[in-house]
Amino acid sequence: MGIHLNPYLHFDDSARSAMEFYRDVLGGTLNVMTFGDMGTEGVEATKVMHAQLETEQGITLMASDTPSGMDRPSGSSVSVSLSGDQGDALRGYFEKLSADGTVSVPLEKQMWGDEFGQCTDRFGVTWLVNIAQPQG
Repeated sequence: MGIHLNPYLHFDDSARSAMEFYRDVLGGTLNVMTFGDMGTEGVEATKVMHAQLETEQGITLMASDTPSGMDRPSGSSVSVSLSGDQGDALRGYFEKLSADGTVSVPLEKQMWGDEFGQCTDRFGVTWLVNIAQPQG
């Protein structure tokens, strides 16, 4: 299996809708387990204990909701980066991720030769998209 680095996103109570949005953007298979699935009752039962999205391109994205009484990890020091040489797919991801969000750097050719853009999606997650240009 090797070692994989997988982003894990934390939400107050929008993990399900965020992960369904990411599935619509990125494709793949989404598995969601709620606190209720593990025996929790009441208002916490519908919150997401763990969600995992896996795509055919090898992308794995995970998320959860924060139970009441716990602090949600937060901070703006982490962004999710998508990069590669599949320009059409990456442009499509950027367009969909930035819909109803904020584009801080338009996706366009940069001084290093690649196309790059940055946006914050409607769930507050910052995405970096870099499209490598052919070398030579």
